[in-house]
Amino acid sequence: MIRHTARAPWRAATAAGIAAVALVALSACTSGMESSGSGSTPAAGGTNDGPLTIALLQKQGDQQYFIDEANGAKQAAEAAGDVTVNVVDLGTDSNKAISEVEAAIAQQVDGIIIVVPDQQIGPQVIQLANDAGIPIMAADDTIEDGAGNAAPFAGFDGTSMGEQVGAEAASLYQKAGWTAADTRILSAYKEDLSVCQQRVDGAASAFSKAVADGPEVIKVGTDNSATDAQDKAGAVITANSGVKHWIVWGCNDENETGVVTALQNSGVAPADIIGVGLGAYLTCKDWKAGQDTGNKAALFISGVEVGKSAVDSMVALLRDGTALPPQSIANTEIVDASNWESKGVVCT
Repeated sequence: MIRHTARAPWRAATAAGIAAVALVALSACTSGMESSGSGSTPAAGGTNDGPLTIALLQKQGDQQYFIDEANGAKQAAEAAGDVTVNVVDLGTDSNKAISEVEAAIAQQVDGIIIVVPDQQIGPQVIQLANDAGIPIMAADDTIEDGAGNAAPFAGFDGTSMGEQVGAEAASLYQKAGWTAADTRILSAYKEDLSVCQQRVDGAASAFSKAVADGPEVIKVGTDNSATDAQDKAGAVITANSGVKHWIVWGCNDENETGVVTALQNSGVAPADIIGVGLGAYLTCKDWKAGQDTGNKAALFISGVEVGKSAVDSMVALLRDGTALPPQSIANTEIVDASNWESKGVVCT
């Protein structure tokens, strides 16, 4: 452990935020982190080459993406040497998130990485960490302090992700030769989560740019789980029984695969569904099994690389005084049944 009283320069940098965008380069892998710009200037202060403990607090830690992220964080810790990552599953409980931040502070961890269940708790968790002199960064979902300054972040560009999904859906729609009159788009996501809004807005924007007078978009509010997406989609499908063809996208693979499952369970043939997932960790299951499926493609995102990026950044701060980058953005790529394995998607 290092003494938290020595962290004042890092704490100030975290609280104030940084206006410029710095991207971290991790690897040449297509799912790795992409670098752009010159990066951050090392912060002033001492270095620490002793044991480090980092708390990784994740919402919905039982989802495959977040399991991958935790594994990536542990891999980075092992590579750094003498670094322990304590992973905590917050579920969807904001109160638990706050109490776990307090617990991490009481345990005198050296750094905190958090995926918040609700972005509204950002000011509180940042203030708790800052008051304790412990650096904090967000992963996957951005958070801000009470003054509106963003915490350092590791994750994805939500709008760009959505645009890739929407462009792929538009291409598949055009190839299918469907018409807007007998087609509907189901867009499933957690409506109060900004990154989800960015993703589905990006998808809708890219689709509309590629397809003039496209199908109606029907929004399906979910909690971002496959079960809830399947349940919520059921009523929408019933209310639109005359629709012949369906396009599906969402905030994550859980949403897209849940809706596709609901469609298929209602009797819609896979040939009449164009589902484009976001993650590939669930869409790949049908491809791996060789099943005829409405899950036609997915945007491959790697939780492993986000976990690695976050821990590498935190270790660099703690050991070398290198300021946390404002944003570390991971690469993404469209995959389908023909190439998911060669692109590195791991289907568990």
